[in-house]
Amino acid sequence: MRIAVLDDDRSQTDLVCQVLSAAGHACHPFQRGKELLNQLRRESFDMLIIDWQVPDLSGADVLLWAREKLPANLPVLFMTSRSGEDDIVAGLAAGADDYMIKPIRRGELLARVQALLRRAYPSQNPVEQIQFGNFVFETRTGRLTVSGAQIEVTQKEFDLALLFFRNLGRPLSRAYILEAVWSRDIEIPSRTMDTHVSRVRSKLQLRPEHGFRLAPVYSYGYRLEQVTA
Repeated sequence: MRIAVLDDDRSQTDLVCQVLSAAGHACHPFQRGKELLNQLRRESFDMLIIDWQVPDLSGADVLLWAREKLPANLPVLFMTSRSGEDDIVAGLAAGADDYMIKPIRRGELLARVQALLRRAYPSQNPVEQIQFGNFVFETRTGRLTVSGAQIEVTQKEFDLALLFFRNLGRPLSRAYILEAVWSRDIEIPSRTMDTHVSRVRSKLQLRPEHGFRLAPVYSYGYRLEQVTA
């Protein structure tokens, strides 16, 4: 999962990112609230972890913006040095899903993050077979069938198609897709992604007449959406 972490204390973002990276997540640290907001306008993240007290823009301001502009199921965990009940209630009332009181404990942080991600993205939980209507993805074998008929796809095409279906209706930035599907091979030409998306659209018949539209989002990335006849 792609997780943004906001804290003006670099030692805290280093600690959080160390824990998350060790668990297989992609962690993106930010020291300023405005910097994070600018990135949220351009990029996709699966979760936000924000400190409640940031000098240039409070965690509350970031959270209110996120709840207004971003998907409703986006999990948000806030960190605070204050243990007063009023502060915690205020954070949860503003739309946070959970909180942690500093100093951050590694085991607790990971447990809370994993619990929030499981709740927000149930289809991401590891299973051997995932079904979306007539589309069935067999994750162990990389086999993809549509209405029972097998579709010949490469592993990258399989991963890309599954990523779109798991995020149905959600715009995905190019950076998010690149990180999720190509992992460390981040120097691939931009055209490579476009070619793979085109192949997925063609092989899976992701067109409005078949109930789906896989389309570019201008200056951002791509989105797969369901279309009613």
